[in-house]
Amino acid sequence: MASSTPIEDTIRQKLTTALSPITLQIYNDSDKHAHHKAMEGVTSKETHFRLIITSAEFTGKPQLARHRMVNALLKEELEREGGIHALQLRTLNPEEEEKLNKKVEEGVVR
Repeated sequence: MASSTPIEDTIRQKLTTALSPITLQIYNDSDKHAHHKAMEGVTSKETHFRLIITSAEFTGKPQLARHRMVNALLKEELEREGGIHALQLRTLNPEEEEKLNKKVEEGVVR
């Protein structure tokens, strides 16, 4: 039986293989954007994604380089007709995630 989330499955597989993420959260926000004019006639339910990725592969790299890494991995899905229309990224290295989690625990950030 075919998956009901083939693009999400591909995102998970590609990012897991290439980045060995400690954290990989994938949110399909397509339903929030289905009414937009650009989405008229689009039948895909997988067009808008929000990703939170923590990987040691990001250590020492600026945000732009990290985003380029992810975009390169998902190039096919971004270019495909009916594929990913919008991709929001939050990329962290393990140290950054640890600092963020500590702040959350202390109530400094949510």
